[in-house]
Amino acid sequence: MKTEYTKDGLLVSGALNFDVGQTLECGQIFRFEKRGEGLYTVYSADKKAETEQKGDTVRITTDSPEYFRKFFDLDRDYSYLEKKCRAYDFLGEAYDFGKGIRILNQNLTEMIFSFIISANNNIKRIQLIIGRICDAIGKDMGGYKAFPTAEAMAAQSPLFFKEMGAGYRAEYLADTAKALAGGFGLGRLSSMDTAAARKKLLSLKGVGPKVADCILLFGLRKCDSFPVDTWIEKVYHEYFETGLKTREEIAAYLVGLFGDDAGMIQQYLFYFQREKSRAGA
Repeated sequence: MKTEYTKDGLLVSGALNFDVGQTLECGQIFRFEKRGEGLYTVYSADKKAETEQKGDTVRITTDSPEYFRKFFDLDRDYSYLEKKCRAYDFLGEAYDFGKGIRILNQNLTEMIFSFIISANNNIKRIQLIIGRICDAIGKDMGGYKAFPTAEAMAAQSPLFFKEMGAGYRAEYLADTAKALAGGFGLGRLSSMDTAAARKKLLSLKGVGPKVADCILLFGLRKCDSFPVDTWIEKVYHEYFETGLKTREEIAAYLVGLFGDDAGMIQQYLFYFQREKSRAGA
């Protein structure tokens, strides 16, 4: 895969392991809009990009090409994962189905608030809540609103977040915003090992084990994380059954099995299981 700079952003050619739709629609990000086949608008922090994909060519139009080159993880070769996935028939099938997925490098503050909102929620409602919050207190970037800073979030009361539709999560958002704005030390998380960073994240209100693992994977790119939800539980019981009961036990087992590639393999399995179920297979 080749990535080059253009006058209006980036041009990716030979993108055999990069499908914009699969990458954006596999559950790791909520601020995007589908405008047509292969056409997406994606927002991250205070940045915006328009994407157009035709076959193995992707054009990314943006004022922030360096940011989105890293955001889409365009300098990493994902092809080596095929051999690892082929060791299991069903995992090979999941790889074939979702091999265009890439793990995004997202803004950590946005990930924390977004995944607190995501708990026991559906995609459409998550997007609506996040959109309302951005519209209300995000910086005007000219045509769109940025995701609010932790300081802007901390200035709001739980009532504000409840009015945005966050429900019982309103208290969590307000409390976590104050923690992040008050010296929590987000910058130190990337230098911690996964276990230590996970423990630190779990100290935030509204961050449970699954949410913490999502933040580790999508906000800190700690790929020895394996978020376990209903879909992954089904995958485990159908293909990996060893008698484990809790999601944390299942996550630890699958990380032990796949090591530093666990997070990427989780995305193939999650996306395949969810889409197969939606199709009624």
